[in-house]
Amino acid sequence: MKPFTYERATAVADAGRSAAIPGAAIIAGGTNLLDLMKLQVETPDTLVDVTRLDMHAMEAVDDGFRIGALVTNSNLAADRTVRRDYEVLSRALLSGATGQLRNKATTGGNLLQRTRCNYFQDTNARCNKREPGSGCDAIEGLNRILAVLGTSDHCIATHPSDMAVAMQALDATVEVMAADGSSRNVALQDFHVLPGDTPHIETVLEAGDLITAVTLPKPVDGSFQTYRKARDRASYAFALISVAAVITIKDGRFDHVALAFGGLGPKPWRDPAIEDVLRGEEPSTALFGKAADVLLADARGYGHNDFKLPLACRMIASVLRDASES
Repeated sequence: MKPFTYERATAVADAGRSAAIPGAAIIAGGTNLLDLMKLQVETPDTLVDVTRLDMHAMEAVDDGFRIGALVTNSNLAADRTVRRDYEVLSRALLSGATGQLRNKATTGGNLLQRTRCNYFQDTNARCNKREPGSGCDAIEGLNRILAVLGTSDHCIATHPSDMAVAMQALDATVEVMAADGSSRNVALQDFHVLPGDTPHIETVLEAGDLITAVTLPKPVDGSFQTYRKARDRASYAFALISVAAVITIKDGRFDHVALAFGGLGPKPWRDPAIEDVLRGEEPSTALFGKAADVLLADARGYGHNDFKLPLACRMIASVLRDASES
């Protein structure tokens, strides 16, 4: 591991200013960053520890539920309000990692996880995300776990978070503080960016920006919520495909429909066109197939991951069928 210096932030504004210095990186739980440092994928000169900052609270607010950036995945999954009103989030968190990791991983850090693409983690391989302009060995390589939506000729990596997929279905908003102390809210839908020809840029965050909280809107009354995840082993594996759903049925027809997908794209994937197809319609096998066709209209397999297309169709049908029968 490359030598680095360490400093402990005592105020949110201080953390942002320190993190804005070239070569600095913020560390909280460290469940992703430390692994990448050991692999020499991440080589920061300075680590800015934010774990002592006042961002550990969860609380009901006028327009929903606010989650501090340092709330651990374990505490968030176990919270009574989350389990009652945002079941899809609790389910996603509990499917995401071991208990030990959930005890350390934080809400803010979870959103900033980097891809588990094998070529990104192998410094001997070509990877535009790790080294811009070097190429992408994954496109012609072993790409079984990688993306089929939102890809480019420069990158086909997937975003690994389960939590972020559920938060996407819940219309979460990310609170961000800049290095100058100003703050802004970013819809999670807009927080992560597609690779295009700059796959090393993964979010809209700028140097010195710090996630301070995530806010969920008020829960959808009477909604069916689930998180369905297909993976290579029964537990503690990243999603080949996952589906987060928040759905209500009114008078035998789909009413509120929110669907987000993991394992398919370089960001938690949500396409309003799918929801538009379903809303106001009676559940049927034909309708489920139509929704899948909309989702996969621009999908592209790269050989080893071609199986994700029919698997996605089956998972959508399964989730929508369960919602209509609930």
